Amino acid sequence: MYSATSTIEPMNRIHHIDSLDHQGLEVYTSLTEAQLRNRLDPAMGVFIAESPKVIRVAVSAGYTPLSMLCEERHISGDAAEIIERFPDMPVYTGSRELLARLTGYTLTRGVLCAMRRPQLPPIEEVIKGARRVAVIDGVVDTTNIGAIFRSAAALDIDAVLLTPTSCDPLNRRAVRVSMGTVFLVPWTFIKSPGELRDYGFKTAAMALTDRSVSIDEARLCGEPRLALILGTEGDGLPQATIDSADYVARIPMSHGVDSLNVAAAAAVAFWQLRVRGE
Repeated sequence: MYSATSTIEPMNRIHHIDSLDHQGLEVYTSLTEAQLRNRLDPAMGVFIAESPKVIRVAVSAGYTPLSMLCEERHISGDAAEIIERFPDMPVYTGSRELLARLTGYTLTRGVLCAMRRPQLPPIEEVIKGARRVAVIDGVVDTTNIGAIFRSAAALDIDAVLLTPTSCDPLNRRAVRVSMGTVFLVPWTFIKSPGELRDYGFKTAAMALTDRSVSIDEARLCGEPRLALILGTEGDGLPQATIDSADYVARIPMSHGVDSLNVAAAAAVAFWQLRVRGE
C-alpha cells in the first residue's frame, strides 16, 4: 500500500506538458482505435485504459502499461502504486484545464494509461474447461460490449467469443463500461458461432421465431456445454445463424414487449442458464 505522500523516483520520467502536441501523447490525442490496434505491429497494438481502478485490474491480469497521462495530483495519489511498480514507464502530466481538452478526459478520474495489446489466444485455449460461453455476433455498440462483459464476469460465463463484425472489447469506451472485466473473462475472435460445435458445445441463438423455447426450458438449462449467441442491437442475428443453431431461445416478457437491449438480454440469459448446484 502506498501513501498519498509517496515520492516517485526517478523524476526524469515525469514529463510536465503545456501542450497536447507533446511528443508521446499521440496515443491519447490523435490516433483512432484502428491506428491504436496497429501501433506496434498488427499482432500487438495498443489500447487505452481509464481510471486507476480499471488500470489496476488490467495490471493484475498481466497487461503491460506503456505510458500514463494524468493530473499531477494523481502521481502521488491514486496512480502512485502503478507508477512505482513500473519505473520505466513515461508519465505525462499537466493542468486539469489542459487535460480536460481531451474528449471525455474529465470522466476518467484523471488517469489514462496506454497498454500493450496482447496477442489473442486460440479458441482451444479460451474455452478449455468451459461449460457456458457467450458468442457476440455483430454487436458494434461499445457500451453494449462493455456491459455484456461485465455481466459475463459477474454471472459465471466462462468465456466470450466474438465474430469479426463485432466491436473490439479493448475499445476505450468498452473497457471503461466493463469496469475492467474485459481483462478477467477469457475471450477471442472466431469466424462463426458454428465453430463451437467442434468442441462439444450446443448452440442457442437468442431470437424470436416459431421454434423459440423459453430460457428456462429444462433441456436448455441442462446442456453440459452451451454457447449462447447474442445478435446485433437492431436486426438481431442473421437468419442463417438462427437456422443452424441447436436451440432458438427467448426471454418470456409481459405487456407486449418483444425484446430487450442486447446487454440487458445477455444478463438475464446468463443468470438463467448458469451452471447450478456445484
